[in-house]
Amino acid sequence: MLAYKDRSKEELLELKNQLEQEFQKVKAQGLQLDMSRGKPSAAQLDLAMGMMDVLTSESDLKCEEGVDCRNYGVLDGIREAKQLLADMTEVPKDNIVIFGNSSLNIMYDTIARSMTHGVMGSTPWAKLDKVKFLCPVPGYDRHFAITEHFGIEMINVPMTMDGPDMDIVEKLVSEDDAIKGIWCVPKYSNPQGITYSDETVHRFAKLKPAAKDFRIYWDNAYGIHHLYEDKQDYLIEILMECKKEGNPDMVYKFCSTSKVSFPGSGVAAIAASDANLVAIRKQMQIQTIGHDKLNQLRHARFYKDIHGMVEHMKLHADILRPKFETVLTILERELEGLEIGSWLRPRGGYFISFDAMDGCAKAIVAKASEAGLVMTPAGATFPYGKDPKDSNIRIAPSYPTPEELAKACEIFVLSVKLVSIDKILESKS
Repeated sequence: MLAYKDRSKEELLELKNQLEQEFQKVKAQGLQLDMSRGKPSAAQLDLAMGMMDVLTSESDLKCEEGVDCRNYGVLDGIREAKQLLADMTEVPKDNIVIFGNSSLNIMYDTIARSMTHGVMGSTPWAKLDKVKFLCPVPGYDRHFAITEHFGIEMINVPMTMDGPDMDIVEKLVSEDDAIKGIWCVPKYSNPQGITYSDETVHRFAKLKPAAKDFRIYWDNAYGIHHLYEDKQDYLIEILMECKKEGNPDMVYKFCSTSKVSFPGSGVAAIAASDANLVAIRKQMQIQTIGHDKLNQLRHARFYKDIHGMVEHMKLHADILRPKFETVLTILERELEGLEIGSWLRPRGGYFISFDAMDGCAKAIVAKASEAGLVMTPAGATFPYGKDPKDSNIRIAPSYPTPEELAKACEIFVLSVKLVSIDKILESKS
């Protein structure tokens, strides 16, 4: 297939006319499609409906420790739920503290506590002249929203196929004590689906930050979210690596069952060193007497153990895998060889990352919107919503039905083609 840039102006104008006619036909259908966020579909949510029947008015509501889960208490979370999430996160049970339903909420609270009370006795960040965070890009927009909300300066770090560019990370962290953290989605990263290499994890564990209160915010959001049973990425466990390298306190690890059970009613946890957890519990006990133990009990009894959870995630994969393959097949069929976009083929997670020609992402998203397709805003995968190249677009295949997804992809590739032709014609004029 001849690349668009190698075609004559006349050929491009004729092709644009044909594509515009196709676009108008799709637009006339009055579609309302949504690929804006990585929400589980109704079919995925149905997988956990049995959890609604685990606890009834006849149930014994005492956890393994004998505590009545209807009452106050158990700050860390009940033992069986801690074990379940510890196994999910690949850390010892004693290094887990369970919070509410959302890991994002734990991350927000962790930043907030650092702002008001510091980190393990350090100066509260709010009293410092400057606080900075490293942000691998493209990355997770909700991470960036938290640090922006607290007025923390965000510094872009390019992603490579092995994870963040560690040469840049090591240099910046070692030279600037205002840098207090880095956001990471280390497995099936949002949005590219990249898993950090062994070398990258080793280099993270060996960091020598100028700031003693520097922390790696390790969001293990997609740790068990594989698409293929026979092709699964492997990630080294960061807590143990940091401990081996003499940096046990340098990482916070976050997880939740939000995309395992129910996004609005999952269970979330933080894993960290003993010293970190002592400081976290000290502040937690002012904030709460304990989080929802009935929900913790419900999850523990429904999944029973990590093996039950893994089997459950295979059912999720059976629903998600065809959707990812639909998007990738259409991208390859319609755009391969045109040199107007590139993408990765993830083995897990919730997104496909598409890189358009520089200066085209916003126009593509706007064009798709004309035909009834809502996508994540262009620029959202960068701090402050500003993609320097205006190139990256996050595709979220999970929520639409298979039929809707095929239509959405049709609109997307048409939008990419039309905007790209205009960009090339502009350069030829």
